[in-house]
Amino acid sequence: MRGTNTPVVLVVEDEPLLRLFASDMIEEAGFEVLEASDASAALVALEERRDIRVVFTDVDMPGGIDGIMLAMRIRNKWPTIQIIITSGRPWPEEAVVPPDIPFFSKPYRQDRVLDAVRKMAA
Repeated sequence: MRGTNTPVVLVVEDEPLLRLFASDMIEEAGFEVLEASDASAALVALEERRDIRVVFTDVDMPGGIDGIMLAMRIRNKWPTIQIIITSGRPWPEEAVVPPDIPFFSKPYRQDRVLDAVRKMAA
C-alpha cells in the first residue's frame, strides 16, 4: 500500500493482543497501519515514514518513554501529525497533555476511535 493515498496510522501499544486488535480495527476501516511496541520504535517509524498522519498510542509502555511523553515529542517535532491517546487508567492531568489530543479509556468503543481517526486523517 506504500505510495498510495491511503492514510497511514501508527499504532503504539506494548501489549501484543491489544496492538493486534487496534491495528486490525483501523486497517479494516481502510487505513494503512504501522505498528510499534514502544515509544522508541514509534520514533524510529516516524523518522522513516513521512506519510504517517495519525498516531494512536497507549500511555503505559516500557522503555522509559510513556505515551504522554511520546505525544509531546511528536507535537514538538512533527506538529502536523495527529495524536490519539488511550489507557486503562483515568485521563491524565490536563496540564500535561494538550487539550486537542483525544483520550479513550480502555476498553474503548471502536466506533468512537474510528470516528476520531477518520476526522484526523482527513
